[in-house]
Amino acid sequence: MADDFCARCTCSLLHLGHGTGEKRKDQSNLDPEKTSLVNLELNAQIQPAVAANSEKATPSSYVVTTPNAKQGRGSAFKQVVAALVAQLGTINTGMVFGFSAIAIPQMKSSDSFIKVNDTVESWIASINAIGTPIGCFLSGYLSDLLGRKMTLIITQIPTLLGWVLITFATNIDMIYAGRFFVGLGSGMVGAPARVYAAEVTQPHLRGMLVAIASVGVSTGVLVEYIIGGFLHWQICAAISSVVPLTSLILIFLFPETPSYLMSRQKPEQARRALGRLRGKSCNLEREMDVLINFSKQNKVQHLSGPSEILRAILQPKVIKPFIVLALYFLIYQWSGTNAITFYAVEIFQASGAKMDKNYLTMILGAVRLVSTVAACILCRRCGRRPLTFVSSIGCALSMLGLGIYKFATMAEAAEAAKVAKAAGTTDVILNSAHSWIPVFCIFSYTIFCTLGFLVIPWVMIGEVYPVQVRGIVGGLTTMSAHIFVFTVVKSFPFLRVALTEPGIYLMFGMIPLLGTVYLYIFLPETKGRSLQEIEDYYSGRTKTLGPAPRSVAPSAPQVLEPQKGQLLP
Repeated sequence: MADDFCARCTCSLLHLGHGTGEKRKDQSNLDPEKTSLVNLELNAQIQPAVAANSEKATPSSYVVTTPNAKQGRGSAFKQVVAALVAQLGTINTGMVFGFSAIAIPQMKSSDSFIKVNDTVESWIASINAIGTPIGCFLSGYLSDLLGRKMTLIITQIPTLLGWVLITFATNIDMIYAGRFFVGLGSGMVGAPARVYAAEVTQPHLRGMLVAIASVGVSTGVLVEYIIGGFLHWQICAAISSVVPLTSLILIFLFPETPSYLMSRQKPEQARRALGRLRGKSCNLEREMDVLINFSKQNKVQHLSGPSEILRAILQPKVIKPFIVLALYFLIYQWSGTNAITFYAVEIFQASGAKMDKNYLTMILGAVRLVSTVAACILCRRCGRRPLTFVSSIGCALSMLGLGIYKFATMAEAAEAAKVAKAAGTTDVILNSAHSWIPVFCIFSYTIFCTLGFLVIPWVMIGEVYPVQVRGIVGGLTTMSAHIFVFTVVKSFPFLRVALTEPGIYLMFGMIPLLGTVYLYIFLPETKGRSLQEIEDYYSGRTKTLGPAPRSVAPSAPQVLEPQKGQLLP
């Protein structure tokens, strides 16, 4: 055995010297052991034999030179623009959220032609969340039936109708109808916008670009807070209608997603769409090979009937991620995020803060937007799990702090409320030197919530579901999220009375604290993983979603470079 090993080593060394002096004219006639210097498959066959004969000659003894991992990537600019346009409608979602916060205080004023009480107020704030789950379900079905692009076009129609009804409203019923339709439209846009963005972007950009939807929502909230601080609510509604109109026009300029076209057995159209979305710098053949092989491996076919759709939805690879995300949204919504968003002006009115409530609300919207942008950047660098845990613990501590402060100042707040009522105002101002504490808690809550809760579950909607049912199950997930929105927003005015203000904020603090345990156990890390890898994980073909491996361009071989004093195989 030792003689055989020495002979092989001598042959390899002779070949190394010989190769530097002469050109190899007929590489096909060379000894397979000699060609292993540049042939990965043969090298893998030879190295175990060497390891069996010598402890020194191991694969780790050699330096591996890896080609540039960025080689063959597509145009980042084209992918960014496509993702931005697809998710432009999410700005409208933020405007829908922020509208009740600026409209309800105006309607409560003595000169308003529409009179509201607590019941009417709760319906104005929450009725859009009745239309939203319906829109989520419809868009999920339409997204798989008609395509992501056509669904994004259809979503803008009810949104435009809703804002027109609110703009020209002469009674409360027109406002109810308008709020329902804008809620329907905002529900329809959520899932297809994120799925479109996820399917047209490459893994190194996907997390950040899908998270742009959350930036859009925060932008819409801020814009609505600002214009509502200076303009009448009907003018705000007219301005809000510009966003869905712009989105409707621009989406016509972009193609359907390659993944969807492949699921419809249209490889040539998928290739053309991929070319438009990637540009000339992309290795289209390699990416098309991935799509084709994945489609064959998973037998991705169009689901033609309700029974086929139901069977596909009830598969474990769909049910497991759906449960994880649905409970994530339950924890996220019942931490109080949309109670703060929908009733921001009133919450600041009752906080005891001395600063003007409208300015505080505008600043809150700006803080939310900046935090969302930061979350998108961090989402690419830090991963889904770390941001989720920072968010859940931070939200819990902020709400618990607010609840404890409210409990400690209950008597003083009751007296201040009586004074405000006698003065004919709704602003409760505390003389305490610590009146900054509730404002600090609300702002810190918004920052922590935005860093994880507001971004991560929405990003994962476009990641964790199989392409065959990604549209419809993404819609169902978004529907469940907005059902939770409705329950929180509709019940908040009544829970604030039943549990008292300290009680409801303490409840909002305990839910994310307990939810941290659940998320730690069940939430997977999808950062840097391809959609195919994630689907393989939930299908049971792989056991874990560990850290993403460094990508290597498969078209170029790895070259073994011998170090001084080492024997070659």
